[in-house]
Formats: sequence, C-alpha cells, structure tokens
Amino acid sequence: MARFRDYIPQGVIPAALLAFDDDFEINESETRRHFLYLSNVEGVTAITVNGHSSEVHACSHDEQSLILRLASETVGDYTPLINGIYADGSIEAARLAKMADNLGASALLCFPPNSMRMGGIQHRPEMALTHFKRIADATDLPLIVFQYGDELAYSLDTLIELVEEVPSIAAVKDWSVPQKHETHIRVLQSLPRPVNVLSTNSAWLLSSLVMGANGLLSGAGSVIAELQVKLFRAVQSNDLETAKELADSIWHTSGVFYKDPFGDMHNRMKEALVLLGRQNKAVVRPPLVKLKQTEVAMIAEALDAAGISSDESSRAAAE
Repeated sequence: MARFRDYIPQGVIPAALLAFDDDFEINESETRRHFLYLSNVEGVTAITVNGHSSEVHACSHDEQSLILRLASETVGDYTPLINGIYADGSIEAARLAKMADNLGASALLCFPPNSMRMGGIQHRPEMALTHFKRIADATDLPLIVFQYGDELAYSLDTLIELVEEVPSIAAVKDWSVPQKHETHIRVLQSLPRPVNVLSTNSAWLLSSLVMGANGLLSGAGSVIAELQVKLFRAVQSNDLETAKELADSIWHTSGVFYKDPFGDMHNRMKEALVLLGRQNKAVVRPPLVKLKQTEVAMIAEALDAAGISSDESSRAAAE
C-alpha cells in the first residue's frame, strides 16, 4: 500500500462519508466514488477515513480495515490518507494504529476515549499521556490530537505535555470555543517543535482561519471541499474580500448541516451528496434514522443559496 513519508497534516482535509446499501452493509462502489470525487478536488491535501463522518462508532474493526483498504486502493497512490483511531481502550487503539500503518495510512487522527469522561481527562491527565504513548509505540505515523470542545477537551497544559512527550504528534484538530481556539493556534504553532492547528469549527470557519489555523479537517468537506479550498487560499493570501464572499456561501450550508439535533450533521451531508448527484442513496446505520423530506428540502434550498449545483458528470458515471 502507498504511504506518503514525512507527511505533515495541513491545508484542506475533507473527512469522508461512508456509503451503505439498504441492508446497512458498506457499499464499496459508492464509497470508492466518493473517495475519487474528493481526491480530484484541486487543493485537497489529504482525505480522512474512519472518522465521525463515516459513522466509525457503528463500524467494526474489520469494517474499518475495509474502509481504509478501499481508500488506499482507490486514491492512496496520489492522496495522503488519515485514518481515525476511535476506541475507548488504549490497547484497541494501538491495534487500530498498527492496522492503519499496514494498510498505507499517512497519519492518524486520535479521538479522545470516552473512558476518560467523568473527570478523568481533567483530573488525571496522565491517562491521556498513557493513551497516546500506547499509540505512538505501535506506529511511527504522525498523530493528530482530536481536541473536543466538551468534557473530553484536554487542557492547554496537557496538550503541551503531549506534544513534548510524544514526538510523533504533528497536529491538533481543534473543536474548541473561539477564545481557547485562538490560544491554541498562537501557542501550539509557536512551540519549539510547532504543531499545526487544524480547524474543525465549520460553523464559523472564516473566523477560525483568520485566527491563523494552518488547515482544516471537516466532515463538511465531503460536500463543500471546493469552497473550503477557495476560502483557505483567500485567507492565506489576505484576500479578505473574497474570503467574506466565500464565507457567505458556506454559511447557507453550515446553517442546515449543524442545526439541532447536532448528531444528524453527517446524515444531512449524505442527503446533500444525493441531491448533488454524487451518491445514489443516503443510508445511515441505526440508531441514526432517515431524515424527513421537509428537512431534505431545506438542504436543497441551502445548496441552491450557496450556489452549489448538481454534478452531472458524477451522476452519469453512477448510472
């Protein structure tokens, strides 16, 4: 399997969705089509698989291996792949890391274990260090810390300790509130060994990028990667007039993707792909359920308002 050596997570990184059949089995051909679409977006620097957007919570170890293998075979020769490490136990996380290493991943996105809830992550930061050291001992791949915005958020002191004690940590995917997000950008990207902060604050992406984030990693990129690339480049070149125009377009999509209930965000993105002709069906695994047609209609209106048209070439390829 292909591997991009010395890969540094930065730039625009969509987190891929996952296609299912009506019987909730992985639809390999539609999943490959999605990977191909994302990899062909000029300016995309990598693709993330086995993340929230691919319903990793509902996928077995073997299915996660299949998903990464499909991505490696389809686009891995020319697109770096980031594999999510989603596990409540550190030993299982290390097993997933070894699997991803063997199947050609170029970096790992490490989710905080739910087992560190109930005060563990705040009062026992050594748990986080133990978790990351287990993963780092299993592979030399670059690691991305997934910084949540809730009770699973690491303190800044813990983030700094992780970076200092685990040299393979190369970036932080930051879901923090604005004040903490800006602090993370200023501090973490200025360390003696800087680590990139990747925004995942898709609901206020322009503000986040203007703060100085060196990239973004977002499930919304499965739908609006082109807009994200243009926005990132506009901010990088200090073209704020263009950036504000692009943010106005993105606002229409983020308004429907991230409304309550928040847990339906990727459900809505799947419906958007169907509306755009990039996928045949929007099937989610239980306990997620199909959206009502009234909400699908709202997504269609948002795509139209954002100026995102259906992809006829993609639709034709699927027929």
